[in-house]
Amino acid sequence: MNQIAQPISTSPAVQSQENNHRKYYITPSVDITSNEEGYLLRAELPGVDKEGLEITVDNGELTFIGHRKFPQVVGDVVYKEIRTHDFHRVYELDPSIDTTKIHARLDQGILTLTLPKAETIKAQKITVE
Repeated sequence: MNQIAQPISTSPAVQSQENNHRKYYITPSVDITSNEEGYLLRAELPGVDKEGLEITVDNGELTFIGHRKFPQVVGDVVYKEIRTHDFHRVYELDPSIDTTKIHARLDQGILTLTLPKAETIKAQKITVE
């Protein structure tokens, strides 16, 4: 299995310590496909807009955090199923990925990350003269 397909954290709710208080995150559902060009990662981030999305690559790890905004509740909550936590996911990157060419797109709550392989890693056809 490729390293990009190896999440570092897989629990449904990830905890982090920030300023001495706990913050809970939801682990989003993700699909990853690969081909000769690289990898395509799709993550479900309902309620996250472009401004609420943080994507970083550091020390061979890809991290994305999706912050959600919810309207202020007016009245008493009678029933609640929607979780209001933010999303968080971390992946160890395959060393063949060209991190300078990673592309991100967010459309209708689906984050699509294109993770291309470096040119020197891609298979090449050699012609015989």
